[in-house]
Amino acid sequence: MSNFWDFFKHLFNPRWIFLYFGNTALFVLLAIVFAETGFFIGFFLPGDSLLFTAGIFGEDLCKNFYNVPFFVIILIVSCVAILGNMQGYWLGYKSGKLLYNRKDSFFFKKKYLISAKIFYNKYKTTALIISRFLPIFRSFAPIVAGAIRVDFKKFMIYNIIGAFAWTFSIMLAGHYLDKKFPELKNHLEWIILLIILMTTLPVFFKLRVSKNKKKKILI
Repeated sequence: MSNFWDFFKHLFNPRWIFLYFGNTALFVLLAIVFAETGFFIGFFLPGDSLLFTAGIFGEDLCKNFYNVPFFVIILIVSCVAILGNMQGYWLGYKSGKLLYNRKDSFFFKKKYLISAKIFYNKYKTTALIISRFLPIFRSFAPIVAGAIRVDFKKFMIYNIIGAFAWTFSIMLAGHYLDKKFPELKNHLEWIILLIILMTTLPVFFKLRVSKNKKKKILI
């Protein structure tokens, strides 16, 4: 059991993922990206910092995957992110109303779902693009879209734009910053901490504001 928890804790260390898994690191990256955007239980996974670290270790990922160009790696990750959102949409479409009545657990917090609905009502379908860059909302926005029966064609347009914008911007940032500043690898923990703070602080602020609006949302 202790080995499982040690492994679970390591999942929050993107550097460890790429160093430990080596040749299969890309598949772990794809699994996490899909889970974070496809299932509500993935809201705690380190998507942004993982993509940034993937950019830093881009050359290793390419070598371990048939020496394909880094551009192809990003395309693969983007496609998996699109599929993840489609899974989230399907989950919301099939069981969205049931989720609002679900009791809180370690893997599910109803307040996040309600906050995502407030966020979606404010920004409409563009929320699918904006939410890609915000933890928690990234996991729940497609579920809300499915629950309220957003037109699937419209959903897919914003899903694709959001997925490509998210993966390309963050992975390329890590890739080219590493080329310009090779010593980044030696300070990766601080960079990841900064990314986490930059992405989570707006979320916590939004959740705090949304508490006063929760009762006004019709479920």
